[in-house]
Amino acid sequence: MSTITTKNADDSKHHCAACGDSDVGGGSLKACAACNLVKYCNKSCQVKHWPVHKKACKERLAKLFDEKLFVRPPPNEDCPICYLRLPMEVDQARYQLCCGKILCNGCVHAHSVAAADTERFKCVFCRSEGSSSDEENIERMKKRVGANDALAMYNLGTYYQFGLLGLRQDNAKALELLHKSAKLGHHHAHYNLSTCYHNGDIVGKDTRKATYHGQLAAMAGNVKARGNLGCDESNAGNMDRAYKHWMISANDGCGLSMKAVQDGYKSGSVRKDDYAKTTRAYGNSIDEMKSADRDRAAAFRASCA
Repeated sequence: MSTITTKNADDSKHHCAACGDSDVGGGSLKACAACNLVKYCNKSCQVKHWPVHKKACKERLAKLFDEKLFVRPPPNEDCPICYLRLPMEVDQARYQLCCGKILCNGCVHAHSVAAADTERFKCVFCRSEGSSSDEENIERMKKRVGANDALAMYNLGTYYQFGLLGLRQDNAKALELLHKSAKLGHHHAHYNLSTCYHNGDIVGKDTRKATYHGQLAAMAGNVKARGNLGCDESNAGNMDRAYKHWMISANDGCGLSMKAVQDGYKSGSVRKDDYAKTTRAYGNSIDEMKSADRDRAAAFRASCA
């Protein structure tokens, strides 16, 4: 049986990469589902050709994955009240159990200060009455989970993880909810799972799963996960990949990543134009997330600490 190399097969899309049989105009050849580089006439040919194709296939898969990994994700959505970009820190915004909206602390604080006593504890967005107890909060959260709300799943999962709002700590329920939220694409859930698998907090340590969830979190827009990937690559000696991650994270407003890029520029590891672009993007992101109301909310919170 004649054998066509991966390179030759790539040049001839109408021949089986293993046996060389032609299929011009026939359309019966099936491409390798992983890389789509070569085609085969049947499963037997694909299995026989795997030792020849294995290296090229894996290299192609790695290249395709990197193309997705190093794309800058879209920024956070806007607060539906002030229409400014939501902060990247979870504690600088508030999830509303009544309507499922995420509001910045600035708008919530401004409402609580300006509203009459009878309106102060209502939702700024939908005007629903606020919950009066932890039990009511949990019931509302479970209702949002039933509506397939990924953020509600994440929040309830963390409540079970740490035993909050009167719930008994339950690692199994926490993991179940975090995985459900992650499957719906919620980046905080992926980041939490990455941390859990890395530290072995509520599940056994698993480096592969920690990396997997960290990468998905970063691709979905989690700047902390992106920064951690940069640190992982730096520890492995892959500085080019590390700075790519840090620049993407800094572009979205991460101060630690911006500091890493700045240090890289000073040491000659980051080019001048890349540093300049990253600095501008970082500044723009900070400006987009800043407002007087948010500053007042932060000051008020600090005074209560």
